[in-house]
Amino acid sequence: MKLLRLKQLLRGALMVAMCSLAWNALGQAGPHLAYVYPAGGRTGSTFLITVGGQALTSASTALVSGSGITTTILDHSRPMPQKEFNDLRDQLKALLDKFQTARRNHFPTTGTNVWTEEDARERDALRAKILRNPPNRTANPAMIDTVTFKVAIAADAEPGDREIRLVSSNAISNPLRFCVGSLPEVSRAAAKPANPDLDKYLERIGGAPALTGTPKHEAQVQLPVTINGQIMPGGVDRYHFFALAGQQLIISVSARVLIPYLADAVPGWFEATVTLLDAKGEEVASAERYRFKPDPVLHFAVPHDGQYTVEIHDSVFRGREDFVYRVTLGELPFITSIFPLGGRVGEKTGVALTGWNLTETNLTMDNTAARPDVITLPAKAFNSVPFAVDDLPECVATSGNHSAETAQSVALPVIINGRISHPGEAEVFKFEGRAGQRIVAEVSARRLDSPLDSYLWLTDATGQQLAFNDDYEDKGTGLNTFHADSYLTNTLPANGTYFLHIRDTEGQGGPDFTYRLRLSEPRPDFALRVVPSSVSLRTGMSASLTVYALRRDGFTNAITLDLKNAPPGFALSGATIGTNQDKAQFTLKAPPEPTTAPVILSLEGHAWLDGHKVTNNAAPADDLMQAFFYRHLVPAQALAVVVNGQERPFLRDAFKIISATPVKIPAGGLAHIRVSTPRNFSNRFQLELDNPPEGLTLTNVSEIPAGLDLAISCDAEKIKPGSMGNLICNVVPRNTGAANPAKKPGAQARKAAAVATLPAMPFTISAE
Repeated sequence: MKLLRLKQLLRGALMVAMCSLAWNALGQAGPHLAYVYPAGGRTGSTFLITVGGQALTSASTALVSGSGITTTILDHSRPMPQKEFNDLRDQLKALLDKFQTARRNHFPTTGTNVWTEEDARERDALRAKILRNPPNRTANPAMIDTVTFKVAIAADAEPGDREIRLVSSNAISNPLRFCVGSLPEVSRAAAKPANPDLDKYLERIGGAPALTGTPKHEAQVQLPVTINGQIMPGGVDRYHFFALAGQQLIISVSARVLIPYLADAVPGWFEATVTLLDAKGEEVASAERYRFKPDPVLHFAVPHDGQYTVEIHDSVFRGREDFVYRVTLGELPFITSIFPLGGRVGEKTGVALTGWNLTETNLTMDNTAARPDVITLPAKAFNSVPFAVDDLPECVATSGNHSAETAQSVALPVIINGRISHPGEAEVFKFEGRAGQRIVAEVSARRLDSPLDSYLWLTDATGQQLAFNDDYEDKGTGLNTFHADSYLTNTLPANGTYFLHIRDTEGQGGPDFTYRLRLSEPRPDFALRVVPSSVSLRTGMSASLTVYALRRDGFTNAITLDLKNAPPGFALSGATIGTNQDKAQFTLKAPPEPTTAPVILSLEGHAWLDGHKVTNNAAPADDLMQAFFYRHLVPAQALAVVVNGQERPFLRDAFKIISATPVKIPAGGLAHIRVSTPRNFSNRFQLELDNPPEGLTLTNVSEIPAGLDLAISCDAEKIKPGSMGNLICNVVPRNTGAANPAKKPGAQARKAAAVATLPAMPFTISAE
């Protein structure tokens, strides 16, 4: 009897917990950051930051990656609802009318119109409440909430890029870039959206004067400096400074790099324009980008002492709160190019630097302990420069190899470091091949910050073209929207000599048009991106993630993910990418105990290739939309996870897949998956598939003694035998208009938020 009673109590506790989860899920979504302003600060400084976004009112902590930074949240703000404003306005009007009547009557001490100290306090309180968070029908819903917090950066904090997230009682936000610098910084006041419907009224009751005309900002600054600002619609910001003749000034703008993609704006980011004016207001330099990067950089040799002005605005004068910028001015060391763009593992590589205000023009890269990767060149410069490390033999392109007759001989495999030195020229390399040999030629240039837009073509000894390529998309470089590097592969038809040609697609060239050209047989490999980079979990529950496989050189094998040195209690389910598949949904399960702080998890992928186990780290990323349509996998520094809720050991196996997996689903038929759930679960909750493969449908859910039976139907016209993957099933509250298999097609209903996710259910489609 005691055991039965205990089971009943546990079931009751579980249902209470699930109801609590449902309330939280329906009442609020996880926090989402739209902008951070200012987007950085100087070491040794303390200042205020405003963060705008959605569902931020419950944020309790600001989390900044790395060490040396502390934060304290001071205030939350959201425009009040219109009805609340109307009520407060009417109350204030009644008090103001009473005050005017009392004043006309010379403030009588008796009667119905006596003005009291309590009336004055109530009037001031109403006025302050209205002015604090007035309604705003023009505010962008994506940044309706704001949070203000104090940031203290230690004097010994490491300069560089960090990530900032907000953490609420039950969720963690997406990350945004936060920069730690070493130069003096200035910031204008945080911008607020225009409120034309209310500005005049707010001014009448004691608010700031209503703005008129185009918003502009001007200030005097001293070099060197980093300036923080925001551009609002039609905005133009100007900063005046004094410069000396002979100074080599760098004016570098960070805008798009701070917020890579805007989902609801074309071209998908703040497209900054920077202009330099002399003391007479005449333009002396201007830029809208730096080479192929949207953020502009100016180099200006000061001709004479005097006052100058740097002006920044959007290229078509758009603007809003998330048009955040950082402009750095001064005699800064800035690298424009390096050669070579990389080196070999286990060796030391001499690197020549070109740029402005450089204190060193040569350095030695020690790759003796490196592994193949793209790292940051450790040069003393304001800007960071990528440097590729590989394990293939390397050589340098020789001069004069511009035709088949003068082609440079190379032996496979090899990485050739070269440059297109002059406009219109090509470089040619010859190698010996054999019939049936598969070769790969790949250019790394744009991905390593070279302006080269490469074009590759392969010819045989007679000059006949066998293969060519202009642009090849590398989904691993999520900040690139124009993939200008080339990649080709070909099976050689006969023994003999072959020629590989490279040039710039637009016929450009110069000392900076450098490249790395890999010529080898295929080297099958893979890279992984796990989305999203911020995960919120309830104790004992699971959440869905997606892993993308970036397959290289024809790699087709299955890949399995594992947690790497994770705290006890975390577990993966269905974390396998099938053969020839490019992505898979899987689930991450939380321990039954909450975490006291966000946990940084690491995942790695394993695959077998020619009898050898290949292991690669899975990099965290976020799937971001650009300009209403395009999507990009933007790398993040860390996969941050929070586990919230009360400690509930009984949730450890609250949901469990009973059926054997992978579940075999017959093409054109029906399969059943059994899931253990708490008793009476279906009275309050229901299940729905999350982004299922086309052709698979949850057609029925029925109760069984152990839990639920899920009937999955397969449309043989939409999914074929041999297909495999995971089914992700969410738990949603009943009676909220959630999707229901019993509803008629076309029925419109509000989609309920998921309160939990079942462990991933692996499946395969069978022929029978």
